[in-house]
Amino acid sequence: MPASIEPDATRNDYPRGHHTDGKYRDDLPDERLEWSSASKTSGLDGLAERDRALDVSACGWRSRQQQSARIVNPGQPMRISVAVITYNWPEALELVLRALANQTELPYEVIVTDDGSQPATRELLLRLARDYPVRLVHLWQPDDGARMSRARNRAIAAARGDYVILLDGDMVAERHFIADHRAFARRGCFAQGSRVLTDASSVKDMLGRGPSFPEFFRRGIDRRRHTLRLPLLARLFARPSTRQRGIKSCNMAFWRDDLLRLNGFNETMTGWGREDTELAVRAFHAGVARRDLRLGGLAVHLYHRTRKHLVDNPNDRILEETKRLGLIRCERGVEQCMLEFAEAPTDLRAVHLAASSLPPVPLARIAVGQAAVA
Repeated sequence: MPASIEPDATRNDYPRGHHTDGKYRDDLPDERLEWSSASKTSGLDGLAERDRALDVSACGWRSRQQQSARIVNPGQPMRISVAVITYNWPEALELVLRALANQTELPYEVIVTDDGSQPATRELLLRLARDYPVRLVHLWQPDDGARMSRARNRAIAAARGDYVILLDGDMVAERHFIADHRAFARRGCFAQGSRVLTDASSVKDMLGRGPSFPEFFRRGIDRRRHTLRLPLLARLFARPSTRQRGIKSCNMAFWRDDLLRLNGFNETMTGWGREDTELAVRAFHAGVARRDLRLGGLAVHLYHRTRKHLVDNPNDRILEETKRLGLIRCERGVEQCMLEFAEAPTDLRAVHLAASSLPPVPLARIAVGQAAVA
């Protein structure tokens, strides 16, 4: 794997997956996954049962009966779609996709939503599709500036899962990432995950050796507390809230029907920043709470140069207007993408299968063709 350290950072809107935490701006046959009620992440699942008794009625979210709703009824399938946003960094994307293919519990599908990358990204996806373990979808839109909201909305519209995990194309997941998100999911809430930060030298090392997750004492990382997976302690951070600080769509998960009710991301917000916070604010207005997934659902962010400190960002004004008016739905959102994906988009594994099943061209025909050209 080529050890390209980072993408082209000349654009002030890269990476298309970004964060707003205040400090770092930085069809094949239907293979439904029947989730076992006995998860490999028994710690989080055990806490989930206890969380059913959590009383948040004082916050005005839901009736107690709604508060205690389980993810799905035991034995029923839960489909998880992972929406990975990318732009012109195939080396990082390969690490992200290989990490998702190596999970203890696989998602139903991985959707790569592409904000205008060059052909190298498509070539990578077709290569990985040869033996990818789940549905692999590529959604591409022309490069017309940073349109992260539209890219993510297209993934939400295309998703066939019940639950959508939003992940950036520079976020490499720990192997329990999907299992932890599945166990943590609650009706009436979205999950806000965290990330480990890296420096340039550690990213170069990761790109050279393949997907891995750093240990607590590894050099070249920051926020090393997010390397710790301690499911039994996850409940300490799981109380529903409407806190806006630290909202970041690099590692975030929603029930798909909640996203459709909110009309997804606000596509009037282009360029860098705030579209994830604005979505969260509308979710709060709709009675959907935030729960922080800590000590689980781990991922490491690959370092890259970026310019994110904007003065007089128009997205700030849109966010403030959403707060002032108490908006729940945005005018330009995922609704615009639904017709395009009324039918499920093509699984790249089927594309590879179709290409590999074509009969070989006889050598005599090739020779005749070459002679005709000559």
